[in-house]
Amino acid sequence: GREAQRVLTSAANWHCDSAMNFVTRFAPTPSGYLHLGHAFSAWTAWRAACDKDGRFLLRLEDIDTTRCKREFEAPLFDDLIWLGLDWELPVRRQSEHFDEYAAVLERLRATGLVYRCFKTRTEILEDIARAPHGVGEVYRGPFAPMPADEEAARLAAGEAYAWRLSLDRCRDHLGDRFGAMRFVEEGASTVKGQGAREVVADPSPLGDVVLARKDVGTSYHIAVVHDDALQGISHVIRGEDLFELTPLHVLLQTLLGLPTPIYRHHRLLLDESGKRFAKRDQAATLQAMRESGETSE
Repeated sequence: GREAQRVLTSAANWHCDSAMNFVTRFAPTPSGYLHLGHAFSAWTAWRAACDKDGRFLLRLEDIDTTRCKREFEAPLFDDLIWLGLDWELPVRRQSEHFDEYAAVLERLRATGLVYRCFKTRTEILEDIARAPHGVGEVYRGPFAPMPADEEAARLAAGEAYAWRLSLDRCRDHLGDRFGAMRFVEEGASTVKGQGAREVVADPSPLGDVVLARKDVGTSYHIAVVHDDALQGISHVIRGEDLFELTPLHVLLQTLLGLPTPIYRHHRLLLDESGKRFAKRDQAATLQAMRESGETSE
């Protein structure tokens, strides 16, 4: 709407004094309308930036070009403005930077840390089921690399594949640094205790994660790590549902020589049944609340 356009064409109403030592962001996926959970996450990050006289950025994580639609962007901006939030310009759209993410993947490939995986989801689940007890919760990759002639033949046949990060190769590549990875967690809802604490960054429980696919040249993991470093994010403030992924992101930061931000994982808002709000819950969308006469307060 006009109000969103006003914000998008002028940064004049960024009223928090900028400071170089505290930079955070809100990074929604424009695949639907924002809901109460988004409002809480956005406001938490924005409030933290204001409290520290820091900087607040808005980033659109729209690498899923099938689900993400430009038509959801204007309502997203309107919702955040209705909440009283403002942000620095320009807004970074990840879909405009696939070449940057491809370069990150190529760096990892050149180091021999990723491999093509041609297995289907069904085959992956079968491999997990056959693994020894306590090991078969995630996919851990093949014991030996695929022969070059077999890989070439499958590529020539046009088979789908994913690029996976090999934890075994990462462990060998980093040596003692692999077990020494840490990050600072300031959130109080993800692990016991209060205040900032150092957390061991062990990505092993995640297995060999997918970093890109044949038809999608990047993943959330590559894009978020690259963008946080590029934009100078000092504090990542996000929901506690992403806490388990943090060790993987610290691993990527270590491999790529990028700084590790301070993390704050906040609690999630739940509906009356105890479930997380989702974009399919139309009654909980900010647009529906605005239209029903609900106040931003």
